Amino acid sequence: MSEQFTIAGRTFRSRLMIGTGKYRSFAEMTQCHAASGAEVVTVAVRRVNLTDKSKESMLDHIDRSEYFLLPNTAACYNVEDAVRTALLAREVGLSNWVKLEVIGDEKTLFPDVFGLVEATRQLVKEGFVVLPYTNDDLITAKRLIDAGASAVMPLAAPIGSGLGIQNHAALRILREQITEVPLIVDAGVGTASDACVAMEMGFDGILMNTAVAAAQNAVLMAEAMNHAVTAGRQAFLSGRMERRLYASASSPLTGVIR
Repeated sequence: MSEQFTIAGRTFRSRLMIGTGKYRSFAEMTQCHAASGAEVVTVAVRRVNLTDKSKESMLDHIDRSEYFLLPNTAACYNVEDAVRTALLAREVGLSNWVKLEVIGDEKTLFPDVFGLVEATRQLVKEGFVVLPYTNDDLITAKRLIDAGASAVMPLAAPIGSGLGIQNHAALRILREQITEVPLIVDAGVGTASDACVAMEMGFDGILMNTAVAAAQNAVLMAEAMNHAVTAGRQAFLSGRMERRLYASASSPLTGVIR
């Protein structure tokens, strides 16, 4: 498909974004990135070596001529830490884009939506392109857009759970009501069918990490996710048949000679 996917004026070919955590090795991570077909790779700023050039860094294994780097503020539990982390990422030359996380609960890793809106507002004023990870609530999404978010990234299920889409109704409402910016499902995907369903619902993209990294064959799963995202998007664009309660013959009887 040649259809373009655009965020804040930047166009991507792939609607799949992929993470860098939990892989068994950097070599496996690199293979998975290639197999996924993703162009956007997200990196947790607080979990990567940014300053000590004498030590190996995850960034050494990401070809920035091939991938667009999206720093994220994972493990930030308040506005100040999230903003400071984003500023650090920009200062060391990673990007002025940020996947913004302000976590509100350590066990569920659900977002602190009040802090998230405030951090979005502050970072937009600092010149960042902000993609906030949030819950599946419509009003929160609207507040984030009002604060200047360039995309909204609702969870499908808790981070790393692999449960798949848990609240179809909320996500359908989001898809119907939010048209100003792209909607990207972030967190909870467990397998290719989950990704396909999200794309069939009309979401603009998906960001995933654990579903690939924790698979027994991570590279094969990355490839499966690549196909699933494409297939789901194509199915959405094609317009599925109407659901019917009763059977409808594949070969109509009209015109049949009796």
